[in-house]
Amino acid sequence: MPDTPTAADAPPPAYAETSAPSPEASLQAYAALHADAAALLTGWAPTSPEAAAARDRTLALLAAGPVAMSRTHRPGHVTASALVLDSTGARVLLCLHGKLGRWVQLGGHCEAGDRTLAGAALREATEESGIAGLRIDPVPIDVDIHPVACQGGSLHYDVRFAVLAPDGAVERVSDESEALGWFPPDRLPEPLAHGTAHLVAPARAALRRSPLRPAP
Repeated sequence: MPDTPTAADAPPPAYAETSAPSPEASLQAYAALHADAAALLTGWAPTSPEAAAARDRTLALLAAGPVAMSRTHRPGHVTASALVLDSTGARVLLCLHGKLGRWVQLGGHCEAGDRTLAGAALREATEESGIAGLRIDPVPIDVDIHPVACQGGSLHYDVRFAVLAPDGAVERVSDESEALGWFPPDRLPEPLAHGTAHLVAPARAALRRSPLRPAP
């Protein structure tokens, strides 16, 4: 008479065979974003000599492949930020960053679900401001490279955009900020993050160049 099967003899449930995505598969989630960044920066006309040098260094970083879009890439990774202007273009929205202790434009790391850099910048601006209906110019206004504490020490290759808030926009402080505030360009708060002030002129130029719109 055959032995009666026991629980120990039963095959494992289906979920036991499921494994986490491989690092290679995870990085492929950034493939479309990486392609967009490479195409965008290759065709971009830099707004200053400093931005041109930063653009060239960013394109060199992108030669590493989609990993260059992920915060796990310790040599450096591409980020996206936005200078938000009010509906008249007369004031800019800045946040007092909780970790940096400085006033800075909105922005941060790209995510695997982002398809374009402009979309990543708009997502970050929306999350950090709490304002719905923001519009963005998908042409960058600056590229800046600066050291950060990610992965024990890394670099952000930050691509920056101009964003326009709707009439009557009311901001809401997020978990990443100590405060949010609207400021005239000639009365920006202190301490101010490096590079934030010189975003005002190209952001205003973006407003004059074309109506801002939802990200692609």
